[in-house]
Amino acid sequence: MQFGIQMVFQNFDRANSGVTDGQVYDEEIRLGLLAEELGFDALWPVEHHFEDYSFCPDNTQFLSYMAARTKRIKLGTGAVILPWNVPVRIAEKVVLLDHLCQGRTLFGMGRGLARKEYAGMGVNMDEARQRFDEASPMIIDALETGFIEGSGPFYPQKRTEIRPNPRGSFKERIYQVAMSPESVLQCAKAGARMVIFAQKPWEAQAEAVKEYKAAYKTQHGEDAPPIMICDFTYCDTDPARAKELGQKYVTNYLLSVLDHYELAGEHLKNAKGYESYAQAVDAIRALGKDGMARTYLDVTAWGTPKEIVDKFEYRKSLLGEFDINPCFLFGGMSYEKAAESMRSFARHVIPALRKSSKRKVA
Repeated sequence: MQFGIQMVFQNFDRANSGVTDGQVYDEEIRLGLLAEELGFDALWPVEHHFEDYSFCPDNTQFLSYMAARTKRIKLGTGAVILPWNVPVRIAEKVVLLDHLCQGRTLFGMGRGLARKEYAGMGVNMDEARQRFDEASPMIIDALETGFIEGSGPFYPQKRTEIRPNPRGSFKERIYQVAMSPESVLQCAKAGARMVIFAQKPWEAQAEAVKEYKAAYKTQHGEDAPPIMICDFTYCDTDPARAKELGQKYVTNYLLSVLDHYELAGEHLKNAKGYESYAQAVDAIRALGKDGMARTYLDVTAWGTPKEIVDKFEYRKSLLGEFDINPCFLFGGMSYEKAAESMRSFARHVIPALRKSSKRKVA
């Protein structure tokens, strides 16, 4: 079982907190260095643009900096949003990063959901699925062969050599966010590791994971690798404090998600390629923010170390083995609280889960 940390670069309630964007980056860097010190396995900075919700416009650039500041920890893109980037440039940046960190790169890719970001990037959101499906095999092939080419309508690319050449195979290092039925099947076809977020009941998530595993077996003739789960986590040994602050910060984060992605917005009902999200619009409206908060708190891993371990063990009973990618700094939490939460997680949760895992640490 592998343990990463998700890095979201959120400036929650900037108007009242007085936190600058520079401070956000300083604290994420400190947390990344602490993660290596505490024995975490990987850093996973996101790609987001333009808003307080999250702003890391180039996670390969950020990881290039972290490559020079770290020695052991793996460096993952969580994720590069393919429709907002050009395939040849993605391949070049990822290969370069892999040289700079001496083979510690993990490549994660996603499709994106926020229409605000699509508008800012000048990309038609209705083209997102087609762009992703065209770009992803081009990039995966380039990372493996050192050459990129494509004949699709969005990214016509004559056969071109990637320089520097790939340092080594990426076959076991490709990840894909897969939160819709179409993405699940595409992820399996690509031979990527499935990445999901804690956001709906785990019994429902288990069905999607089962479909991924079956499709992967059909496509590749072998068992799928373990999936990775992204969580928003607050860990505290004091039960009262764990409950109070866990509920506060996890709920804050959910509210920022609802606002940024406009998940109750009418536009999702007409967005091509986002049909599974469109089907949830009316349910989200019916639940309201309070109902959504209760649901979200139920499915995320926060609380005392024992409560968190129990939540992960329950997931494992449904999903099988998986990797864990919690975010520790979000929702207006101070760096000091996030660092202490991370220390508590490393001290109590990781050893307990590794002891019960059947997998060996890579």
